[in-house]
Amino acid sequence: MTLTRQILIAMLAALLLGSLTRTLLQLPGLPDALHWLLNDLLSTGLIELGGQIFLASLKLLVVPLVLVSLICGVSQLQDQSTLGRMGLKTLLLYLATTALAISLALLLATVLQPGSGVNLDTPASYSPPPATPLLDVLIGIFPTNPVAAMSSGNMLQIIVFALLIGLAIGRSGEAGQRLAAHFRDWDAVLMTLVSLLMKVAPYGVFCLLFNLFARQGLGTVGDLLLYMLTVIAALLVQALVVYPLLLKTFTGLSPWPFLRKMRTVQMFAFSTATSSATIPVNLRNAEQRLGVDNRVAAFVIPLGATINMDGTAIMQGVATAFIAQAFGLELTFTDYLLVILTATLASIGTAGVPGVGLVTLAMVLQQVGLPPEGIALIIGVDRLLDMLRTAVNVTGDALVSVIVGRSEQALNEPLYSDLKAGESDA
Repeated sequence: MTLTRQILIAMLAALLLGSLTRTLLQLPGLPDALHWLLNDLLSTGLIELGGQIFLASLKLLVVPLVLVSLICGVSQLQDQSTLGRMGLKTLLLYLATTALAISLALLLATVLQPGSGVNLDTPASYSPPPATPLLDVLIGIFPTNPVAAMSSGNMLQIIVFALLIGLAIGRSGEAGQRLAAHFRDWDAVLMTLVSLLMKVAPYGVFCLLFNLFARQGLGTVGDLLLYMLTVIAALLVQALVVYPLLLKTFTGLSPWPFLRKMRTVQMFAFSTATSSATIPVNLRNAEQRLGVDNRVAAFVIPLGATINMDGTAIMQGVATAFIAQAFGLELTFTDYLLVILTATLASIGTAGVPGVGLVTLAMVLQQVGLPPEGIALIIGVDRLLDMLRTAVNVTGDALVSVIVGRSEQALNEPLYSDLKAGESDA
């Protein structure tokens, strides 16, 4: 059985058993012994422990893998001046896909009107943290202490440090070649560690999702069903229509191998709800299944996990329109443009961790004069949508790596087209 099928079975089992556990605990006539057993299962945290250990193991690999892979890729560039061109392509593609995503979300939300007729009392006020000034964001990209950057997991600073070290190694002659060989050995070891971790992935996925559905259920799905369906529709159009069109337009390649080979990565992203923790899996998939050269994948995918949030942008677009409609407020054409611009720029420097979309949503709402307290309306279902939009986020990262790799002659097209490449591990 392939890893993809194992993870899918684990996800379905966790959804069914977790939801069943939550339902049984809410039954008034449940026997005391069964109630004690189920409640003890959750309160002891044994299942949650398994999920958290799996998630911590993924996060453990992020910093060393990004650092080592990026140093290896940059140090092997024959013409290091191409790094600037590759970086510009990557940044422009990320900004373009994010702008397309939020435009699509606003269009669907305007047509479907998910907030019309909604009369919900906000269950709690939401106090967003103050937005970081743009100047501080730009200054914060450059590390003053690389050890501190790695300790805190500041991905942009780690990327800058790795780029500088990789460039220096490539210009250091024989000494640089010896050090580059050492980093390539480390890269091989870390990739093996990723492969080992993927063998226990179904169990980790089950633990994470069982605990989520047993404790939280599906949230206030009934009240916010149209909002959820609008977000899900926009996410599906982005992943299954926009991305394949972009791939076909820029590379001429068939989108089918890409969509098929992304399934395992998407399941990882769905279960963890964090782009950062999915970096090792996405990076391995891009190199070993999609055929993207290490020098491209090691740069594009970690950067995308930090600045490319297409799924998050979709949520922000739909949520902005939903909150405006729920409060009976009209958004002008200028407001819509401001939402697109703000949400696109807000994705830069946003940490790829669960729930961060609510923080940036507060910034978007403030820009168009909507009350941030409206976020309390959608908190109940945001966790489930967070998992879905993270899957779209990582798909966008992989898409750009393929497009940039093709444009830089750094894509193994036979490997990309081979549907069975790496199938035993996926």
